[in-house]
Amino acid sequence: AAGHTFWYNPKTKSMVQDMVKEGNKEALKKCFSSRMEFGTAGLRAAMGPGISCMNDLTIIQTTQGFCCYLEQSIGNLKERGVVIGYDARAHPPSGGSSKRFASLAAAVFISRGVPVHLFSDITPTPFVPFTVSHLGLCAGIMVTASHNPKQDNGYKVYWENGAQIVTPHDKGISKAIMENLEPWPESWNTEEALKSTLLKDPYQDINTEYFKAIQKHCHHREINKKSEVKIVHTSVHGVGHTFVQSAFKAFDLRPPYAVEEQKDPDPEFPTVKYPNPEEGEGVLTLSFALAEKEGASVVLANDPDADRLAIAEKQESGQWRVFSGNELGALLGWWIFRCWREQNSDAAAVKNLYMLSSTVSSKILRAIALKEGFHFEETLTGFKWMGNRARDLSDQDKTVLFAFEEAIGYMCSPSVLDKDGVSAAAIAGEMISFLATKKISLSQQLTTIYEEYGYHISKNSYFICHDQAVIRSLFERLRNYGGTKDSYPTECGRFAIDAVRDLTTGYDSNQPDKKAVLPTSSSSQMITFTFSNGGVATMRTSGTEPKIKYYTELCAPPGNSDVPHLKKELDDLVDAIIENFFEPDKNKLQPKPQ
Repeated sequence: AAGHTFWYNPKTKSMVQDMVKEGNKEALKKCFSSRMEFGTAGLRAAMGPGISCMNDLTIIQTTQGFCCYLEQSIGNLKERGVVIGYDARAHPPSGGSSKRFASLAAAVFISRGVPVHLFSDITPTPFVPFTVSHLGLCAGIMVTASHNPKQDNGYKVYWENGAQIVTPHDKGISKAIMENLEPWPESWNTEEALKSTLLKDPYQDINTEYFKAIQKHCHHREINKKSEVKIVHTSVHGVGHTFVQSAFKAFDLRPPYAVEEQKDPDPEFPTVKYPNPEEGEGVLTLSFALAEKEGASVVLANDPDADRLAIAEKQESGQWRVFSGNELGALLGWWIFRCWREQNSDAAAVKNLYMLSSTVSSKILRAIALKEGFHFEETLTGFKWMGNRARDLSDQDKTVLFAFEEAIGYMCSPSVLDKDGVSAAAIAGEMISFLATKKISLSQQLTTIYEEYGYHISKNSYFICHDQAVIRSLFERLRNYGGTKDSYPTECGRFAIDAVRDLTTGYDSNQPDKKAVLPTSSSSQMITFTFSNGGVATMRTSGTEPKIKYYTELCAPPGNSDVPHLKKELDDLVDAIIENFFEPDKNKLQPKPQ
């Protein structure tokens, strides 16, 4: 095509030519033997050549399929359009980057006459679902791999309801991708697309509207203005810095101290081994150093796409305490309910309130809900379920105040039906400032919550296992325990089991008809045991990693505050589960690396 740019990517092409020249069959097989699977989380894979990787061609193919599926599903797609956002990831060897992938996706939609709101600069992931809801669009795409290693990228999809897609949309999109593998003539033409009148830039507008929307959750502006609290923030080389600064400003909080070495986006993530604040201290080393220097007592950290939030607090001993996702869920849930109650004197209104968490997260919200009179619901693992459920509830005129998952994800505002680390950072900033006026630390407040609603102590970890057959037989043994078909264990070591729920098969011993209420999925393993001592344990496989994860919690009634005893009871329970149910020696499981 004369006068056009390449209709292929010269970098991935030459990478493949080199593999052929070197006769590198293994590398070729890895790149070309199987196509990336499009699931409810969209795509997540390494950037590079071939159908198993994220590159110009696979992005075009995916977007063509998604576009066709939207044309079939939504009548007024050409009136309403879609939004596309991206983070700062880039992979120089293959020429792939989030921004490049976002422009290619835009070109595909524009070639079909669909209006595209393409952000002109990087944004946090929550800006995409916010824009879908705020502008009433048909769909949203965010190009990000969140906190994955630097060579990865991803393609995350939101439906017109503002939440991530759930089944059967993933199947429909997947099928449409396979039917549209050949690039359409205009799909490569990003230059023309970027000049199109169908292309709009929502950046300024959404930046204003988002920070306006989250101010509904600012309840103590006077305290914030006067607060002397010093907070350190790190965006871990991701997109979060400017947005968290703006969020603090929107709440009239003093700006957090930014970790200089990590505040600018850098696709190489040079100062951390993994850009995941869930890994705790390693990622926070520089933040602690800055906090010591400035005399700050609290550190906030976002993951690279700013949809998660980690918090650490300096203890009296001088040690730093990194809160778990469950502990932060307790603090934020308590705080958001407290703020709501101050604004709403009508006693009946509480009946309309909901809080949600995923089934592997702490049941602390259930305990608060029971005592305070609002509703608590649990959903399957993953924010797509909480976002969709929140939307269903708000369509029935219910108020969803808060939702969280143990993987440090929090939804504190109904204007984003997904986890949002930016609004959560500002709300946490206000909570910290409010507590400081009463000379109460986060750790002290957490203890108060547990004293009032009952201690909830959790312990989560995983084993690594690359052998699918071993994973299958481990779970099948639990379903046919002691050699009896379709029979689950009734005890684990010295601990009696009261109930079993298996979301792989759809069995739940607690239901009158023995059928689980939550949706089941035969493609992933997940069994939950409830113990007579108040313990709950879930064993499940990970959709994205070669892991068998376990999530355990001991829920004590209010009044039982012998914490060392409760901790020992949970430790003993976990040891029994590992020994009797995981059998790591027999199954050759590798423990989580320390």
